[in-house]
Amino acid sequence: MSSIDLNCDLGEGFGRWALGDDEGLLDVVTSANVACGFHAGDPAGLARVCAGAVQRGVVIGAQVGYRDLAGFGRRFIDIGYDDLRADVTYQIGALQALARAAGGVVRYVKPHGALYHATNSHDRQAAAVVDAVRALDPGLALLGFPGSLLLEAGDEAGLRCVTEGFADRRYGDEGLLVPRQQPGAVLTDQGQVTTQAVGLVGSVESICLHGDTDGAVALARAVRTALEQGSRVEPFCGNGS
Repeated sequence: MSSIDLNCDLGEGFGRWALGDDEGLLDVVTSANVACGFHAGDPAGLARVCAGAVQRGVVIGAQVGYRDLAGFGRRFIDIGYDDLRADVTYQIGALQALARAAGGVVRYVKPHGALYHATNSHDRQAAAVVDAVRALDPGLALLGFPGSLLLEAGDEAGLRCVTEGFADRRYGDEGLLVPRQQPGAVLTDQGQVTTQAVGLVGSVESICLHGDTDGAVALARAVRTALEQGSRVEPFCGNGS
């Protein structure tokens, strides 16, 4: 039986503004892409997510992004290599401290939003992320889009590179994600989402659901149930401690 990881973006609330059901999703997923405070998240909220992940044996990953709280990190920023490398290092380090205080460890890094898409094809930004990870902790895995420059650069740097697909995002004819600005880019129909998730098994190592999608917890439960019909749903690296 094949194995597949189920990951989700968590810790994206800020202060009094809640976004998504972190506790509900932690009961379902196997890996948590935890925001690091630049595109979303505040220290107290991120600490709660890390503690919840440790309690449930969910693997903690650092979801690094542009310094863009107002745009939720979904706007491209033409940032220089040195600045981006420092920003990524800073974000990972912050989450490592919060995870350690909760009794956990950060196991992997995944870019968020516009940075994720930029590192598919922007060599300087992909290099900045990879170099930050390698310099800080070469034992960290990189989670990214299959065929991206990020994973190519990570592989060349000797990092463990993990491919992921998306259960709740529509793919275009060229196999890329349809931009969020286009109608139907985000899938919310349970049947479509579960069918797409099952179809990704065998081509990727991890499947992503977005925590800010409407009905995310119900979708996550349905996806996990569907995946378990033919696969072991388990983290792609280690455990939550």
